[in-house]
Amino acid sequence: MERAKRLDLIPPYLFGEISRLKSKAIAEGKDLVDLGIGDPDQPTPQAVIDKLSEAANDPETHRYDETEAGWPLFLEAASRWYKKRFNVDIDPKSEAMLLLGSKDGLAHLCWAMINPGDISLVPDPGYTVYKVNTLMAGGQIHAMPLLEKNGFVPELASIPTDVAKKAKLMFLNYPNNPTGATATLDFYNDVVRFAKEYDIAVCSDLAYSEVTYDGYDAPSMLQAEGAKDVVIEMHSLSKTYNMTGWRIGFAVGNSDLISHLNKLKSNIDSRQFPAIDIAAAYALENVSNKPTLDLYTKRRDILAEGLNELGWKVKKPAASLYVWAKVPDGYTSADFAKILLTDAGVLVIPGNGYGEYGEGYVRMSLTVSGDKNGDRMAEAVKRIKENIKVKWS
Repeated sequence: MERAKRLDLIPPYLFGEISRLKSKAIAEGKDLVDLGIGDPDQPTPQAVIDKLSEAANDPETHRYDETEAGWPLFLEAASRWYKKRFNVDIDPKSEAMLLLGSKDGLAHLCWAMINPGDISLVPDPGYTVYKVNTLMAGGQIHAMPLLEKNGFVPELASIPTDVAKKAKLMFLNYPNNPTGATATLDFYNDVVRFAKEYDIAVCSDLAYSEVTYDGYDAPSMLQAEGAKDVVIEMHSLSKTYNMTGWRIGFAVGNSDLISHLNKLKSNIDSRQFPAIDIAAAYALENVSNKPTLDLYTKRRDILAEGLNELGWKVKKPAASLYVWAKVPDGYTSADFAKILLTDAGVLVIPGNGYGEYGEGYVRMSLTVSGDKNGDRMAEAVKRIKENIKVKWS
């Protein structure tokens, strides 16, 4: 049977390709240190699991969630969390909605907002969901280069005026995947002014706001002056509380954008299992994931300091789960990732998988299965030292 032509617009899903490569190596008996997908390897805090068990034993949670935008207890908790964390007021009845993880919201926002021929302004390198779903919705992409010389933040002034006038959506993601870069509130104020000038909706992907180090606090774009006029922000509990498999997140911000997204999603899914909503609400207001962040910090330091000792100039990220590292001169991202895998048994993701401007880098995740106290991360550095003989720039 012939498939829809829109599927031809989709490249192979990056993590799917990496998964197949990993499976092949494992089948060959290789012991891999997996620095690939940024999926928290630590368990969800026990208090959240206990709350889920309690809620799941309540028959009231066993039916469809027929609420307008998500379980009210969860949306109210998310709104209180925003006030406490960012000092931003959110109306849980009109400025918030439940998501099945932030990826769900990011993808479906494109379908709710993009008409054929509309333009999305997309960071490059960046999370592939922004680009793929714009294309499937019939839109076009204008890449905003994230360059090291600019701190991996786009130059708004470099966006051509004719492109800006046609743009319908802008996607931004700080703390950033894959570069680990951060953005300032001053930059967000510039973004809001730019968006208002050209009538562009801005989607802030804030999935990593709580994965921070050394006292850094990531701002919300909704803290910018006038942000609610143009901004919808997606947040997830996946990285904050090691809850990737739970598929729970939320969108907050401009009430029209929330309404458009909710109208689409109401015809696609039946929301989340309410017991998960209840457990997630409990997490937002009662749970700290500091032990996991302490472990990530240790791994970050082992990786960055170890690679720098080898002559590989790597910056410690202030946030996110990723170290973004230049490959040696003379290698492509894919070539060097393959060498790390075959010669050192270390799995990383080639930067070109995130876009044209990711070429020349690899992404290394701080989530390492089997790592108890930084031991597997130290093993990765040891393997690179012993098996990769290159000249670092």
